[in-house]
Amino acid sequence: MGSGWNPVPSLVSRDDAGTELLALLNDPFKQDVSLADGAIWSALGSSLGITAAIALLFSFVRPYNTVVYAPKLKHSDEKHAPPAIGKGIFAWVKPLWNTSEQDVIGHAGLDAAVFLRFARMCRNIFLVLAILGCSILIPVNWTQNSNTSGNQKWFKHITPLEVWNDAQWSQVVMAYLANLTICGFLWWNYRKVVTLRRQYFDSEEYQYSLHARTLMLNDIPKNMGSDEGIARLIDQYIPKSSFARTAIARNVKVLPDIIAQHDRTVRKLEAVLAKYLKDPKNLPAARPMCKPSKKDPSYGTYPKGQKVDAIEYLTQRIKDLEVEIKEVRTTLDKRNTLPYGFASYDDIAETHAIAHALRNRKPKGTTISLAPRPNDIIWDNMPMSPSARSWSRIWNNIWVTVLTLIWVVPNAFIAIFLVNLSNLGLVWDTFQKTLAADTTFWSIVQGIASPAITSLTYLFLPIIFRRLSLRAGDRTKTSRERHVLAKLYSFFVFNNLIVFSIFSTLWSFVSAVVADTEKNGDAWQAILKQDPASALFIALCNISPYWVTYLLQRQMGVATDLAQLWKLTWSFFQRKLGSPTPRELIELTAPPPFEYAMYYNYFLFYSTIAMLYGCLQPLVFPAAALYFAVDVCLRKYLLLYIFVTKTESGGMFWRALFNRFVFATILGNLIVFLTVWVRGLGTHIQAFAVVPLPFIMIAFKIYCSRVFDNQIHYYAVRNVARDPEYERGKDPLRSDRLAVRFGHPALYKPLITPMVHAKAQNVLPSIYRGRISDGREAYSGDTMSTSGYSDAYILNPMDKSGKARSAMPGFEIVPEGKMDFEYYKNRPEFASEHGGGEIYGRAADMVRPGTPGSMWNGSEPSSRPASPSLANVPRTASPAPGRSYSSFSPQLGNSNPYAAPPEISRTRSPFYAQGNDSGSNLVSNAAAMPMTTPGSGSREASLDVSAVRAPGGAGMLGGGPRGYGNLPQDENMSPDHDPMAYDYFRSSRTRRS
Repeated sequence: MGSGWNPVPSLVSRDDAGTELLALLNDPFKQDVSLADGAIWSALGSSLGITAAIALLFSFVRPYNTVVYAPKLKHSDEKHAPPAIGKGIFAWVKPLWNTSEQDVIGHAGLDAAVFLRFARMCRNIFLVLAILGCSILIPVNWTQNSNTSGNQKWFKHITPLEVWNDAQWSQVVMAYLANLTICGFLWWNYRKVVTLRRQYFDSEEYQYSLHARTLMLNDIPKNMGSDEGIARLIDQYIPKSSFARTAIARNVKVLPDIIAQHDRTVRKLEAVLAKYLKDPKNLPAARPMCKPSKKDPSYGTYPKGQKVDAIEYLTQRIKDLEVEIKEVRTTLDKRNTLPYGFASYDDIAETHAIAHALRNRKPKGTTISLAPRPNDIIWDNMPMSPSARSWSRIWNNIWVTVLTLIWVVPNAFIAIFLVNLSNLGLVWDTFQKTLAADTTFWSIVQGIASPAITSLTYLFLPIIFRRLSLRAGDRTKTSRERHVLAKLYSFFVFNNLIVFSIFSTLWSFVSAVVADTEKNGDAWQAILKQDPASALFIALCNISPYWVTYLLQRQMGVATDLAQLWKLTWSFFQRKLGSPTPRELIELTAPPPFEYAMYYNYFLFYSTIAMLYGCLQPLVFPAAALYFAVDVCLRKYLLLYIFVTKTESGGMFWRALFNRFVFATILGNLIVFLTVWVRGLGTHIQAFAVVPLPFIMIAFKIYCSRVFDNQIHYYAVRNVARDPEYERGKDPLRSDRLAVRFGHPALYKPLITPMVHAKAQNVLPSIYRGRISDGREAYSGDTMSTSGYSDAYILNPMDKSGKARSAMPGFEIVPEGKMDFEYYKNRPEFASEHGGGEIYGRAADMVRPGTPGSMWNGSEPSSRPASPSLANVPRTASPAPGRSYSSFSPQLGNSNPYAAPPEISRTRSPFYAQGNDSGSNLVSNAAAMPMTTPGSGSREASLDVSAVRAPGGAGMLGGGPRGYGNLPQDENMSPDHDPMAYDYFRSSRTRRS
């Protein structure tokens, strides 16, 4: 027992650690000067060295991996393709140098051009401030420093920590010069952004786009919920407006949720098949199992906790969902409307003038604004009432506030231990010995690891804030991204600057007040006795070297993006260690979307750091200038060749950036005020001289808003009477093409089909145990095997063209050589997440005359939808803007109107080739969605019922060419032969000679 454990030393050690922790909370930034000195140099050397090494490695690898390092060069159309790059090591540098801002707009869009312009503006601002700070503040602080002991490190000697009285006038002069510089650059770039916006309004894409001449109306009262009601709402305030084609939204009920379930189930089936069929020659002994979905109506019929065969269950689940989608689509009632709609005009100037006139008015509580792009709309949030939207925003702000406050505690410990590793040694004896043994190594770790860990903790924040903003009721994706930017910036500034920097001051102040109150009993006198301003100023000066090292390391972030290290790593693990589906492999080769909100937040946060600490530590200015100088060069390559803009906003991030830069400047002015208050003359005349600066910035913001904002938002603010000759000379049918029918995507969105690797094509029928065909289509399903269940196969039949029919109806067989985004970039299921198809030559909003929708008729003039020609209007079919009939499309081949009708297979049952008139044109099917482009030729040919494709039978796994539920699985996206276009059935067809 004599050698038993003695708890007394552990208790003493624990008490000492607790005492040290309380002391650190009072002063967490008392630096070990040897560590801090080495940290700055290690951060500079490691940052520049690693960035240069990554850029050099990228230069060697880039020519041999264009899929990763230049996907846009491969996938973009001729108009949007970036400049070609040679195979040389540094061949990528010259295109960046020669590409102007106008070229960037053509290659990457206006959002990318504004992003680069903002980065260049920040670079230029901090270059000027670096020159001013190093030529004004550093000489004054160095010569006027009152510390003559000689033991003060150089990085503290250049701060105003020991500078007093008249010498602080340098801070006032620097503050005025900085504000003047910032206002000058902001004003100049505001004018340039206005010019870019006006060019954007005049561009061909915008002039021919649908949303440019459309108004969006929200919160429409119930009694005005009709097409006519929308026109009456506008006419009450703009009685002289021209005729508008209007469309009220219809209730799609649960259709979006069912389609989302269908997509998830298809992807789950693909994952199951990819894993099970990874080696088709050696299938696993056990078939894959899964739990039934809780959303399945038959979920209660399955034994609780029991798994079922995954392939059979998911296949049946997909089939049931497609049948349900078909039933819901055909039973939607046009009389069941929602409180939003759209109004389309022929003239863009008139549309914008109306939107400007009604921007602050709410006719009968209705909000009227310019319509966004159809793919920019968050459809689930459109029907929300004003009260529901307000409550959603309140709860969203509450959650953001809770998250911000919760993060205070871990952020405080980061500020104590990661910023200064010597603090960790005070509470951890073992680490203190290691720290003392190798000070140089741990100074390097402090300079590299601390800021890196701080950055990694915030990678998940954009995802959280984006989901919160989605629940807050944002109507568009671009507005949601701007709100994500605002919340990210607020979070970073509060936690990383305010809490991170002044936590120790607040702790010391509160603890001192509590101790003094307990001793003397007078809380107010205890508060007055403290000097929080001086304590805050000292704390900010002590922490300033950390922010220098933090900014010096930011170059490694853009270098990592340039090398695409995360994408290469993820792709490697997926391909080598996982079982990726063909869809996932295709998505890996697609250009990734650029996260504007996240990168803009970084720019603003770094700029705010520089503005706050520039007067305290002048080295912050050159550190920020160095970051933006490197970022402008490398980020330009990323936007030109790698990243795409998911949803183009036309540069509308600018106002959010401008406002927050003004806010950062005001915060910097407050720090200058604090500095001259505690270190300036006793009369505080220097502090009073700084007081006007925040008000000057606010006045500057108001001035820019009033002068420039209308030009940014509106093509025209007043409607100018048009020439009557213009009205008489207009094409009577061309004007109808301007009618915008913004239908909910759930009404027309093609359902995705399970993708299977071609190597598993022959094995797939044998692993399915259920019935393969319903007998509607010859040579489908059962006839592919001798019995429908065995694994003995017969030869596939040949169609008239000599091409083998697909052996896998209901599935999309993807060969190894076609697992590339290039073959699928025009499909909505792929393009929607990777640029929307605009840079691939398929700008749907510009070319297509209206967003299709089986329920969306709007207020357009009625006509016989199936009529193939128009009487008394001798005209030829006019092509869509910017496109001719003779143009070639890889999906359609030659789209000449004189081409022969497409060949129709004779293997179908003739009974199912007849039109089902009893099931269409009842409630919502004004015209059934055609499955193929109607053939050119005479009127008689177009009316020949034998040329109508039969409904696709259920083939493999209950599928077929039209899917599990007999639904169309793809969409002919030809702009000239869009089956949902207004003139589709109206265009005349000339017989081919």
